[in-house]
Amino acid sequence: MSEKSSGSSGDKLRSDSSRESGSRLPSAGISRRDILRTLAIGAAGGSVLQVIPAEAAEYIHQLVRTEKGTAASAKYTPKYFSAQQYATLIFLCDAIIPKDDHSGGAVEGGAPEFIDLLTSENEKFQLRLGGGLFWLDGFTSDRYGKVFLECAPQQQKEVMDLIAYRKNAIKDPTLSQGVAFFALLRNMTCDAFYTSKIGIADLQYIGNTSLREFPGCPALPHES
Repeated sequence: MSEKSSGSSGDKLRSDSSRESGSRLPSAGISRRDILRTLAIGAAGGSVLQVIPAEAAEYIHQLVRTEKGTAASAKYTPKYFSAQQYATLIFLCDAIIPKDDHSGGAVEGGAPEFIDLLTSENEKFQLRLGGGLFWLDGFTSDRYGKVFLECAPQQQKEVMDLIAYRKNAIKDPTLSQGVAFFALLRNMTCDAFYTSKIGIADLQYIGNTSLREFPGCPALPHES
């Protein structure tokens, strides 16, 4: 289920002046609520980000840090999702980008907080993500007699394998909402992680720095 990859994801961290004007944040003086409501404008053309522009992602991370405060023990209080939904969101974010021995994962990068805060003031995301979590619990209740978090690990894996691939919705249209929900959640999780401090470090992104020489791409390994 992991989406962690260094690939070309460094592109998503670039936010130079060539971005379309529509991707810029509103000017000072506009409320936080107004800003959050306008962030579902899509990533700028050519960006690896799937949901929102890099400038917007950085702003949301700042808001989350402000919400949590500076105390080491401070916890984020969900603004939109119920306690059970938020626990499910944390579980799914961790499944999408788990931590490993190289770096922290989506949860450590603040993806659940990022997604909840953005969703709290965006009706489009409330319908798609809130409705998706409701669908997920309904699906597992019908299938296993339990909500998702109460299912056995193997049952949870079976459900995630079903909604992780669009082809499954073609075979079984009853999975369409679940597949659409998971696709959006996966994109938002990746956007949140790879614009966080942990995600940027995981990419080993060093910004726009000059190089004395460019070594080029490494040679492809020869097939044996």
